[in-house]
Amino acid sequence: MGLVKSMAKEMMKEIGNKSREFYEFVLPPVDMHIDDDKLTLLIDIPGFEKKDIKLSLNGNILSIQACKEIPDEKHNMICNQRPNIIDKKMRLPVEIKEGEESVSSAKYDKGVLTVIIPVEKHGKDIAIE
Repeated sequence: MGLVKSMAKEMMKEIGNKSREFYEFVLPPVDMHIDDDKLTLLIDIPGFEKKDIKLSLNGNILSIQACKEIPDEKHNMICNQRPNIIDKKMRLPVEIKEGEESVSSAKYDKGVLTVIIPVEKHGKDIAIE
């Protein structure tokens, strides 16, 4: 019976590793909202500490990097599906205000990173009668 338990534990650990690798590839989910002069991004990255997250903006490419400490095997973890690393680059669908290639503000609260970026407004509003 010990062999079956050991094999089941190893199988669950391997399934967890594959799931974690998949989520590290597709995460984080991002919502974008645009107002007149700013782009607001809501990025879900639960399980990370604020100190573990790095943001950079180069032109209209936003880079999100996060890396957390991997727990020791001592804790008898059977399955670990949560991502340990996030390395995402995304092209923003707006033109960043010239000379303002820095984020206006970024806030991390309860697993959600909120980023606000100033943008150029193009075009003209048309009034409807």
